[in-house]
Amino acid sequence: MKLKKSIGKFDILSLAVGSIIGWGAFVMPGALFIPKSGVINTMIALVLGAIIMIITEKNFGYLLSKNQVSGGEYAFTYKSFGRKHAFLCGWFLVLSYMSVVPLNATALALIAKAMFPGLLAKGYLYTVAGFKIYLAEVILAMGTLVIFGYFNIKGIKIASLFQKIMVLVLIGIIFMMGSFFMLSPEFDKNIMLSHFNMDDIKLGKILRILAIAPWAYQGFDCIPQAVEEFDFDVKSASKLAILSIVLGCIIYNILLIVTASTFTQDVIINGDLNWATGQAVEILFGKIGFYCLGVALLMAIIGGVNGYYLTASRLIYAMARSGAIPETFSKLTPKGRTPKNAILFIMAFSIIAPLFGRSVLLWIVDMSAIGATIGYGYTSWSAYVQAKKEKKKFIMVTGALAGTLNIIFASILLIPSLPTSLSRPSLIVLGIWSILGIISYKTNERGFKEKNKKELDLLILKES
Repeated sequence: MKLKKSIGKFDILSLAVGSIIGWGAFVMPGALFIPKSGVINTMIALVLGAIIMIITEKNFGYLLSKNQVSGGEYAFTYKSFGRKHAFLCGWFLVLSYMSVVPLNATALALIAKAMFPGLLAKGYLYTVAGFKIYLAEVILAMGTLVIFGYFNIKGIKIASLFQKIMVLVLIGIIFMMGSFFMLSPEFDKNIMLSHFNMDDIKLGKILRILAIAPWAYQGFDCIPQAVEEFDFDVKSASKLAILSIVLGCIIYNILLIVTASTFTQDVIINGDLNWATGQAVEILFGKIGFYCLGVALLMAIIGGVNGYYLTASRLIYAMARSGAIPETFSKLTPKGRTPKNAILFIMAFSIIAPLFGRSVLLWIVDMSAIGATIGYGYTSWSAYVQAKKEKKKFIMVTGALAGTLNIIFASILLIPSLPTSLSRPSLIVLGIWSILGIISYKTNERGFKEKNKKELDLLILKES
C-alpha cells in the first residue's frame, strides 16, 4: 500500500510556511532579537540566514528531482553515505521535528496569559525548572495534540484544509499590520531611529542570531518529506520551498520592526514587558489589533502543530519502511493511507511533554537545532557527492558551501564558552538522545543489516 497522492501546490506552500512561522516569530523580537543583538544586526542575520537556507534548498531541490521519496534527508544521506549515516541523520531529525509539536501546543497558554490573564492559571500541579504547571494549561495542550493527531490520521486532505485556512489568516493579518503600522497615530519614527543610532554592526551579535537560522527557517524541508503525496510536478517544489523561506524572512522582519517602532531598546531590556510584540501592536492598533495578532499567533501555533505532525510522521514512516526502526511505524490506514502508528507515537511523545513544562521543552528545542543542522549538512554534502559524479559544477558549489556553513552552525552551537553555545541542560538532552539512538540502532541492527543494498534501494529510494 502506498501513500495517497492528494497534496497540491498551495497545500505544500501552506505546510512549509506554517512550519516555519511558529510561536517564536511572535516572541523572539522582544525576548531575544532586540535585547541580544539589536535591530540592525538581527535584520542582517535574518536575511543572511534566509540566503543560506535558499542555498541549502537548491541542494534539496536537486536531490528531490532524482529521488521522489518520503524521508527527505534520510533518503538523500543513504544514497550518498550508506545506512549508518542515514540512520544518524534521520534519528536527530526525528527529535528535531517531534519536539516542535508539543512546544507549539504548550505555547497556546502564552496566548491565554497575554490576552486573558489568569484564565488558565487553574489547578496548580507543581513547578519544573522554575516553570509553574497548571492542570488547565496541560489539558488545553493535550486536547490540541489529540485533535490534530486525529485529523492527520483521518487523512491528509483534512489536515491540509486546516493548514491552508490557518496560514492564509496568519499571512493576511501580519502583512496588513506591516502595511499600515506607519499610518498609526501612535507611530513614532524617533523610536525606530533610536535603534539604528544605538546599534553597531558587530559580527558576534549577527552570529548569535544566525546560529539559530537552521531552527528559525526549519519547515521548508517538510516538502521532501511529503513528496510521495504530491499530485503535481515535483519541479515546482523547489520554487515553493524558496517562496516559503522568503515569506518567513519577511514575517520575521515585520514583527521585529513593529516591536522596535514602539519601544526603545532600553525599555525592551529593562522595562516590565510581558510580551513586547503584543504590547507594541496594542499601542499601534488598539485592542482590535491586539486580538488580531492573537489570532495570527493562534494560527501560527496550530499550523506548527499540524505541519510537524505530517513532517515527523513521514520521516518515521520512511525509516520504518527500511527497517531502521520498528516496521510497525510503516503501516498505513486502509482509507486515508496515513502512517497511523507513526502519528500515534508522535502524539504519545507530545502528550507527555507538557507535564514537564516549557523550560524542559525549550532545552529539547534548543538541542533540536543540532538536528536541523545535521539534516541540512548531510543533504548538502550528499548533493555535492551526486553532483560530482554528474559533473554539475553549480550544485557542487552550493553543496560544498552549504555543507561547510552547516558544519560551522553545528560548531558554534557545540563549542563551550561561545555566546551561541547550547546550555548545559540542552547538551545533557543531546547526550541522552544520542544514547537512545545507539540503543535503537543496536536493537534493530539485525533486521536493518539483513536487507541487502538492492532491497534498501527499493525501500528507501524506490530504485530497483
